[in-house]
Amino acid sequence: MHTEDVLAAVGSGVWQWDAATEEIAVDALAAHLLGLQDGAGTYRTAAVRACLHAADYVSVSAEVELAAAEGTVAEQLVRVVGPDGSVRRTLRARIAPRPEGRINGTLHEVPVGGNRPGRPPRDWRRAREAFLLDAGRALAEADSTQEVLRVASTLSMPGFSPDGLAVYGVDSDRLSVIGHHGQEVIDPSILDMPLSADYPAAVVARTGQAVYLPTPRSYAERFPATWPLVRPYGRVSWSYLPLTVAGTTIGAWMAAFREPVEFTPDERAVLTTVARMLGQALARAGQHDSERALSDGLQHTMLPARKPDVTGMAVAARYVPTGGGLQVGGDWYDVIDLPSGRTAIVIGDVQGHDVRAAGIMGQLRIALRAYAAEGHGPDAVLSRASRFLAGLGRTSADARFATCLYAEVDPLTGTLEMVRAGHPEPAVRLGDGTTILRRTAVGLPLGIEPDADYPTTRMVLEPGEVLLLCTDGLIETGGHDLDTGWSRLSRALTAGPAGDLEVLADSLVEAVHGPASHQTTGPLADRREDDMALVLLRRDPDGPTCAVPVRRTMLTISQDDPGQIRAARADIRALLHDWSSPDQVESAVLLVSEAVTNVLVHTDGDAVLLAQVTGMPGTRRLHVDVGDRSDEMPHPRDPGEMASSGRGLLLMEELADAWGVDPRGDGKATWFELYEAVPPAGDGD
Repeated sequence: MHTEDVLAAVGSGVWQWDAATEEIAVDALAAHLLGLQDGAGTYRTAAVRACLHAADYVSVSAEVELAAAEGTVAEQLVRVVGPDGSVRRTLRARIAPRPEGRINGTLHEVPVGGNRPGRPPRDWRRAREAFLLDAGRALAEADSTQEVLRVASTLSMPGFSPDGLAVYGVDSDRLSVIGHHGQEVIDPSILDMPLSADYPAAVVARTGQAVYLPTPRSYAERFPATWPLVRPYGRVSWSYLPLTVAGTTIGAWMAAFREPVEFTPDERAVLTTVARMLGQALARAGQHDSERALSDGLQHTMLPARKPDVTGMAVAARYVPTGGGLQVGGDWYDVIDLPSGRTAIVIGDVQGHDVRAAGIMGQLRIALRAYAAEGHGPDAVLSRASRFLAGLGRTSADARFATCLYAEVDPLTGTLEMVRAGHPEPAVRLGDGTTILRRTAVGLPLGIEPDADYPTTRMVLEPGEVLLLCTDGLIETGGHDLDTGWSRLSRALTAGPAGDLEVLADSLVEAVHGPASHQTTGPLADRREDDMALVLLRRDPDGPTCAVPVRRTMLTISQDDPGQIRAARADIRALLHDWSSPDQVESAVLLVSEAVTNVLVHTDGDAVLLAQVTGMPGTRRLHVDVGDRSDEMPHPRDPGEMASSGRGLLLMEELADAWGVDPRGDGKATWFELYEAVPPAGDGD
């Protein structure tokens, strides 16, 4: 006698569900029970759906999917309805998976109004859905393995919360615990084992099928070798589920319970859903952990191996990554010992925030070190670096450019020869705390024009002054542009403690990015808009500190860049930011503009501006010196009403407290002085 005949004799029909083709095959009795008029045969799932109550069809199709995923047997009560929606009969559907991927089952009629196992109350279903939504959100937000494990340890499932959890990871042919909760001490043989071990988690990792052990007896019978290791923990039910990502089992998840759990279809559905989310979260976290390790490795190898040091000067440096993606970018700094005994300070920014930008940055840093070690001057070093970077781009899509500032420092005299390739200008905090931008000549960013020239600017760092070099990540963040960003940074540099450069460096980063643990390397806890680098250099006093405060700035205005006159005016305003007479400040700005313009119009050379403020507030003196290489001396004259020039010396005579023209061996210098005028005290009105 065939099996179908035996089942028919006891009133059970047979059906077979093929999820791949969306077809259901039924025998004659199953067709009768379902109300299929055409009798035995193969039907589309839509035809069977029409015979069942809508809610019951959703439940039984979910059970079919669960049985296919886990290889487990399940039962479900379903209601057969007529064309008018009325319930005709209730069937018990038994679901059993087959090796070939199909789902076999039986249908048997049960008395109407009987118990409906596997149909949890509606409130429980809502609680389950709320739990799964919350668990999914928490696991999606976890960005590290430890955070995922922390979330997993706090999962409280509705009606059957686990008391102990363990997450296992597969590594080659071994299975090891990567996190656990609820048991302080675990037997070493359970912590790490061969994948072939006769242990539930190992079986799950090998087969990809869940293992449910509802009672201690079921555990002892199925896994007698490991039962003595598990018994001391006092649990009575266990579930072991595979952690699967893209069809690959990456580990197993164990949930143990002190209260008995039957592992009904609804309970297994919750556990299976959590296991899927947990597997995806662990895969994402593992990728993030790998990215962080790669980021740390890149930063460790690309930043200077030793703490920056310049003899006779104090140096502090910081690199802060973005915190996003691989947390690497193209910003870097370096301090290079030169064959001449001097020191070069380099800071730069390669276009982009990805691994390729970081790789190009490493190559460019090595190239700059090599060119500097050959003894080339600053301009030649950047010219060669630009040619090198331009050669790295095999195609236009590969081409990257970089901004860079290279400064050669003579610590004995405080002289810096500076070359700038499209990089933000340096800033100087003067001895009395005033901060000004040091206007320097600029060339094209590296890599744009292989044969580009880079003009050199010479400046002197006086004892006690602090030089700031930085990338644009320290300036243009938080919605700031270049101007407002510099204003914010200047205030922070002025207010910071210049006596300790390490503290000052931290205060600058905090002023821009907010409080954080600012390290030279390593990712920050909070996300940054852009990575950034900064270097602070202070010339230590080489003798007794002068009792009279001095502010000084020097600037070269070239014939081919008259726009630097604006920079000269800005420097004078910065020097006189706290001058008591606003009218004198405007007079100084006007006289500087006239003196520099006179050089550019009437000579063929550049104008060299040197401005210096000395004395105590209220009695200070401004001395401005504008030099050129022409021997022709200027003479006062009457320009007439319609003349466009000839008023410079007349303005000097009218506005300056003292002025003059001094011949020099290689040209002349026009100078003027202003003495701070203290406004008269108010009359009390």
